[in-house]
Formats: sequence, structure tokens, C-alpha cells
Amino acid sequence: MSEQEQPSATEVELDINTPEDAVETAAESVLEEITVESVQAQLEVALAKIDEQQVDVLRAQADAQNIRRRSEQDVAKAHKFGQEKLMAEVVSLLDNLGRAIEAGSAEGASLKSLLEGVEMSQKMLLDGLKKFNVDQLDPHGEPFNPELHEAMTAVPNPDLEPNTVMEVFQKGYTLNGRLVRPAMVVVSK
Repeated sequence: MSEQEQPSATEVELDINTPEDAVETAAESVLEEITVESVQAQLEVALAKIDEQQVDVLRAQADAQNIRRRSEQDVAKAHKFGQEKLMAEVVSLLDNLGRAIEAGSAEGASLKSLLEGVEMSQKMLLDGLKKFNVDQLDPHGEPFNPELHEAMTAVPNPDLEPNTVMEVFQKGYTLNGRLVRPAMVVVSK
């Protein structure tokens, strides 16, 4: 063979290499690229990322705690001052009742003027209660409803259907559709 036809020394080595030798050679070149400094740099990046995530977790926990605390304060304030508007209505009623008493005790005052003042105060109170979803039950002439009415007695009455409310002793009240006090009634037999 001539010089040109003979393979070079590196070509011979490559031809002789087995697949295991090729993997080993590639692994050695990768290991040469991995240095202590590069591993330390990667570790520092990972540690910095962990620190950021820990700070994010602490912020999220603090936010959740603040929201919980604020909502507890809001609920406490709602319980404490929830009836503030209702009390304003009641205080106005007390003022009107005081004026009715003064008018009734004045010289030359008639019972009629006192009665008018009390009726106005009653209307004012009912209007104020309506603002807070309190409804008055006056079931006169309606069929008896045991969920809303309390029968005090049953009286025979040929003019009315049985179980019809004939008379109302005491009116009932509901708050947002829930019964606060049943109406006390007389029912026909």
C-alpha cells in the first residue's frame, strides 16, 4: 500500500472503537466541561430561587392572615353596629311619643289630639320597620295558617268558612320572611 492509501492513525483508532468506547469518550468530554465552579454557580442560582420562593410563601401566608383578621373585624363591627339604622328609627319614634305626651298634658288638650299623635307614631314605627324587612301580619278574614298564626280559641260562625280568622288579638311579625311572632287569632269552626 502506498502512503496515500494507508489510513491515518486517528482513522484507525476510530475504526477500532466499539460503541462502549464511544460512550466512555463522550462522558469524559462532558466531565471535563463540568467543573467545580460551574456546579457552585448552579447551586447558587438554585439557592437564590429557593430564597425567592420562601419569601413568596411568607408573603402569601401574611396576606391570608391579614384577610382573615380584616374579615373577623368586619364581622365584629357588623354585629356591634348592625342595628344602628334601626336604632335611629326607634329614637325618632321616641321623640314623637314624647311630643304626643307633651301635647296631651298641655292645658286644653283633647284626647283626640293625643290619639292622633300616638297613631302617627305607630305609623312611623311600622314604616321604619318595613325598611328593615319587618312585616306585620294582620290575618283578619284569611284562612288559618298554623305556620304564621296561633289559634287562641275556635268559635262557631255560620257566616264564615271553617278555619277562617275571625278576630286578631295580637298581630304577628316576620323578619325577612321568617316568623318573629305569630299572630294570636280567633278561628271559626
